[in-house]
Amino acid sequence: MKSVTRFFASDNCSGIHPEILNAINEANAGHVKGYGYDPYTFEAVKSFKKIFGEDIDVFFVYSGTGANVLALESCIRSYEAVICSDVAHIHTDEAGAPERFLQAKLITVPSINGKISPRQFESLLHGRGVEHHVQPKVISITQSTEYGTLYSVEELREICQFAKKENLYVHIDGARISNAVAALGISAKELIKDNGVDVMSFGGTKNGMMMGEALVFFNKKLAQNFLYRRKQGMQLASKMRFISAQFQAFFHDDLWLKLAQNSNKMAAFLGSKLSEFKGIQITKPIQVNGVFAIFPPGIAEQLQEKFPFYVWNEDTNEVRLMASWDTTETDILTFIDYLKEILPLE
Repeated sequence: MKSVTRFFASDNCSGIHPEILNAINEANAGHVKGYGYDPYTFEAVKSFKKIFGEDIDVFFVYSGTGANVLALESCIRSYEAVICSDVAHIHTDEAGAPERFLQAKLITVPSINGKISPRQFESLLHGRGVEHHVQPKVISITQSTEYGTLYSVEELREICQFAKKENLYVHIDGARISNAVAALGISAKELIKDNGVDVMSFGGTKNGMMMGEALVFFNKKLAQNFLYRRKQGMQLASKMRFISAQFQAFFHDDLWLKLAQNSNKMAAFLGSKLSEFKGIQITKPIQVNGVFAIFPPGIAEQLQEKFPFYVWNEDTNEVRLMASWDTTETDILTFIDYLKEILPLE
């Protein structure tokens, strides 16, 4: 049954972009080798290398959680630890998968609008070399963050320089990396590779793909034997062509950036409309495709009946509204018109 409901709960709720869906259909012809030894996968890897340069390794997996866990597993041993923010997806929303499969510790530090900085890491290194203490080895950040904010090029460079000085690796959870690149207006290579990131989970699902993510290793020594880790991690797709074909369409003619630009633009439009209501407070900078706001008591519940979204903080009535690649101004104006019925502007 076809639904016309527009969800603001997550960019996971939107469908597949027609060009990507068509790529899946076109790949569904004839027989090719399985497990990634097919022309679609070879071409998809080439697409990544056009963006980031030849000296990278790329592997495709099913899910964002799988990508994050396997990326981190490539960097640490069980007595080592991952430093991340207190709102990091690997800490709050992956059901303990990193700890279970890494058999290693996550060390969280307080974030400001989802971001962390080297000043917070220094005190965590005092126990290095002491056998009684877990040994920090990876800094994991999310770009764009769980609060829809961005690390600037300078902030990311500062983290990578600190990591290099302290012999740490840097991992980026890039579930919404498309939105970050589109918002910052620089190339993905300049933002990620040139700053010294070691490995990134590159997301596609939240930006128009059906499913599938990629692990991009800029530090190629970390990719050694990854083929076996991916298989052990249950993330090796037998019919990988259907992930790879999506990435081919995703990157063709910069579709990935166009889709992210639209969702970013729609979030900014939604934020501007919400700011017209005296009873609504925008709580976070709107830098990509997420809007965080506090609604008066009882308003969110009424809105959710027609426009599903998440209450982010029940104590403060803070909600999260996400725009998707296919969100339109009409979607937002319809939402705003309904909001006006239950919360007048004046």
